[in-house]
Amino acid sequence: MILTLALLLAAPDKLPPAAALPPPASEEAAVLAPVNALFAAIAARDGAGMAAQSTGTGTVTVATEKPEGTTITHRSWAELAAGMKPGPERYEERLTSPAVEIDGDIAMVWGSYVFLIDGKPHHCGVDHFDLVRKDGAWKLVNATWSWRATGCAD
Repeated sequence: MILTLALLLAAPDKLPPAAALPPPASEEAAVLAPVNALFAAIAARDGAGMAAQSTGTGTVTVATEKPEGTTITHRSWAELAAGMKPGPERYEERLTSPAVEIDGDIAMVWGSYVFLIDGKPHHCGVDHFDLVRKDGAWKLVNATWSWRATGCAD
């Protein structure tokens, strides 16, 4: 203990970095709200509802993993929303244990997901969302996810 104190006094500019405090749970919930609303819109097959969660200016990027290699696809939020069509299948996306990082009016959500069709895993991967708070509301700027059809559990 005395040695540690002596070392700290001798080199005050060498203090270990302080551990950041996690954001309040209510702030994390506010950041997750547009992500959850996006998933609800996907389940409802509501393209307009999907687009409403975004700033409209970002992109969606998918890294599709296949045996022959990974394909990267970029689309606008409008293109993603326009691709949502009515159908008989039930869609559900589940994000497990998302990490939420917030710094002022920017935030990031990252976590593993599984996408189910009619209750069965169809594909899975990792979701990454960039968000900004504008006029007091969180909006999605960019969404990026990996997509694979193997190793998915519900």
